[in-house]
Amino acid sequence: MAVLTKQIPDTAAHLIFWPVFIIGFAADLWSKYASFNWLAPLFPQRYSIIDGFFQFVLVENSGAAWGIAANKTMTLIVISVVAIIAVLAIFIFGRKLQLAIVLALGLFAAGICGNLYDRLFNDGSVRDFLDFYYKDWHFPAFNLADSMLTVAVFILILMTIFCPKPQTDDSNSNSDI
Repeated sequence: MAVLTKQIPDTAAHLIFWPVFIIGFAADLWSKYASFNWLAPLFPQRYSIIDGFFQFVLVENSGAAWGIAANKTMTLIVISVVAIIAVLAIFIFGRKLQLAIVLALGLFAAGICGNLYDRLFNDGSVRDFLDFYYKDWHFPAFNLADSMLTVAVFILILMTIFCPKPQTDDSNSNSDI
């Protein structure tokens, strides 16, 4: 964990953030394109990978996670744009960020942009294709962008719980205030 909590210089942060963002964004778009082109002619539009547990499916979600805010395309686009601006601002204006935070921000940016791209160019819907299930119970279908967002949140939670706050110079502060 010490490596992930190490504060890195701005140049190193850029050498980590931008490749994570670009590769993540490209992988999300490619995986959606490949999955939908492969499954579209199949009937039903699903392909079992592990019977009784995991399959590829074609799902278009007009909402956010678990269909929340379905058909509120403009609201979801605005939230995504605000979120990507916030992530970029934290990355660009943050001082000496920790490695894990830089990774999380890169994953956030890739995930946000992957789903935003779908909303803008897929009639407001996000393409999902990963389906985990057991018997008749299905976890909501999702995509790589959703996975990157989840991993980013998980990293930030772990950092909050297990990593000490960076030391600051309190010699100039007044403890009586």
